[in-house]
Amino acid sequence: MRTLALLFIIFIVGPMLQAQTDTSLRAMNEREKELYKLLMDYRSKKWLKSIPISPSLNKVAQCHVRDLNTYPRAKKCNMHSWSKNGPWKPVCYTDNHKGADLAHIKPSELSSYTGEGFEIAYWNSSSDFTAKNALDGWKSSYGHNSMIINLGMWKKSKWRAIGIAVEGNYAVVWFGKETDPAGEIIIK
Repeated sequence: MRTLALLFIIFIVGPMLQAQTDTSLRAMNEREKELYKLLMDYRSKKWLKSIPISPSLNKVAQCHVRDLNTYPRAKKCNMHSWSKNGPWKPVCYTDNHKGADLAHIKPSELSSYTGEGFEIAYWNSSSDFTAKNALDGWKSSYGHNSMIINLGMWKKSKWRAIGIAVEGNYAVVWFGKETDPAGEIIIK
């Protein structure tokens, strides 16, 4: 019986745990590429420059979207929160921005990116939501829209890096003010 239980842990639970805490960078999927194009088209219409896709911020976005899809958050913790189930410090980010400092350093925790990162997150009850659904959701929110097109408190910010992940019921976008030392991802 012990052998059977051990085999269950090794072959069933082991891969599940690895997938939940996987911090490797995967190639961008089609929805992520579409979301990037929509974001840059929207910025262009506001006379703003395109933002290079950062491998480091993409990695952070992918880690976070996996975490969001895998672990339920406490009610007081919003979508910018991180669980304790990964190679990062857990964060309960509240609506009054408690936890923001720990959330903003996720790029340096998980990648070679040394600057702070700033995230917008989207959730949909359907995992079949489109990139346009996510962008429309963010455009309808003053705080999220301001980050995308540099309004309000983000007016003087120059975004030099962006990371995008769309998976399950979530989409997240990370913005950074520094150029990514890991280079840039070019999509076609």
